[in-house]
Formats: sequence, structure tokens, C-alpha cells
Amino acid sequence: MKKKLLKGSIFTVGASLWWGVIGVIYFKFVSFASALELTIHRTIWTALLLIITTSYYSKWYEFKKILKRKSNILIFLITGLLVSINWFTWLYAVKTNNLLDSALGYYIFPILSVFLGIIFLKEKYNINKILSVCLVIIALIYLLLKLGQVPWIGITVAITWSLYCLIRKKIKVSPDTGLLIETLLLTPIAISLFLYLVSNNNNIFSYDEPILSFYLFWAGLMTLIPLFWYTKGFNLIGIGSASMIFFLTPTSQFFLGLYYFNEPLILDELISFIFIWIAVIIYLNELRKE
Repeated sequence: MKKKLLKGSIFTVGASLWWGVIGVIYFKFVSFASALELTIHRTIWTALLLIITTSYYSKWYEFKKILKRKSNILIFLITGLLVSINWFTWLYAVKTNNLLDSALGYYIFPILSVFLGIIFLKEKYNINKILSVCLVIIALIYLLLKLGQVPWIGITVAITWSLYCLIRKKIKVSPDTGLLIETLLLTPIAISLFLYLVSNNNNIFSYDEPILSFYLFWAGLMTLIPLFWYTKGFNLIGIGSASMIFFLTPTSQFFLGLYYFNEPLILDELISFIFIWIAVIIYLNELRKE
């Protein structure tokens, strides 16, 4: 049992730190490409690599089973669009030195998921869960009143990812097979957008830039490695522990943005983060009880 817990924790910590550190550094490195082109490459190369892994692990039976119901195609198209918007927004945040905003989004998305679960799935709730949701709302209202704007990057990241998780609960499917279907559905759109970039000479990926093109190819691998690690860890230690460890991701992004990329953090933003951190602590305490 202890060995299983240790192994699961290692995989989950590794995935969370990959999302929070390695992924950030890689996508910052390839930010010579636009956020749109990076999203395109992330979609296409992820689909290609998932075709390979699905064949290797002989999981096409699950793929075919899911697609037998035509209604599932529409659901996966919606979730695919949500994850693409999430990717684009996060990549834009990395490119434009707004990691603090993206970290805010990943801090509040689990709490927003709790709220959506209560509203749409009639999930159980208590005073502490409601309190954590209220603290997040207070933090965002505080930013609106003090700065005259809301952190749209963080809110977009949180809403798209929480809606993605909510809708995906409607279909019982492994994360990799689900992502394969989503990226395959979006690949024609991604290719069309890439051709549009080429027609306007706004693309980086080309025969003329083989080294830069090679760097962009790794976008798929950077997406899949932490996904497989987190899924494996999740299966070994359960949703509660995995969800707690996940907060290493926004925490890593926060410190990278603040100390490595020297992003400014004014007092009003810090106060809003404090509200959100209190909400996260309350949320984690509730997870511990489950």
C-alpha cells in the first residue's frame, strides 16, 4: 500500500511540476511562434502521438465504443473547443509574461468546478465549500473595483477548464482516448488555420526553418507526458490526493512568473491572491475529509 502511494505521488508530483515548470519553460522558449500557431501545433502533434500510443496500447476498442453514440461526437467537439481556448489563453499568458494571471486561473478552477458541480450535477456541498466559492468571487470583485478590470486570462483559463471537466463527466472515457477524439475533431480546423497563417506569411513552421520546426514538434510530447503521469498517479492515489498535489502547478507558475520572469505584483493583486489562497486552503481541507 505504501509503495503504491509513493509511486502514485511521484507520478502526480512529476506531472504537476511538469505543467508548472518544464511546460512553462518550453513554451516560453518556443514563443517566437504566435500563441495561435503554438495551439495549432499542440493540437496536431498531440493527435499524431495519441494515434501512436493508442495503437501501441491497443485501445482502439475504447475509441470505437465511444464513437458508436453520435451524440458523443458533439460533446467531444465542444470539449475540444474548450481545451483549445484554454491552451490558447495559457500560451498567450506565457508569451506575454502574464503567468501570474494564468496561475490565478488554475488556483480557482477546482473551486469553480465545485460550484458548477453543485449547480448542474447536484453534488453535495457544505458551508466550507460555499465559503471557498464566495472568497474567489470576493477576490475577483476586489480586483474589478481596485484596478477597474478583471484578470480575463485567469478567468478564461478557469472557466474553460472547469466547463471542460464538467462536460467530460458525462462520458466515461480514459483521458488519453478522450483527448485523442478531441484533437482529431479539431485537427481539420487546426490545419485550416495553419494554411491561413501560411497564406499571410505568419507561420514559423516551414521547410525553410527546420530547426525551429523541430522545436515546435515537441509541443505534442510536452502535452502528453504530464497527462500520462497525472493519470497514472490519479489511478494509484485517488482523486483527493491527486487534486491536492495539482496545486503545485499554479504555485510553480506563480513563483516562476514572480521571481524568474520578473512579472510585477502590485499590492491589490497580492490581496486578491490572499483571498484565493484562503479559499484553496479551505478547499484542500474539504478534500482531506473525503
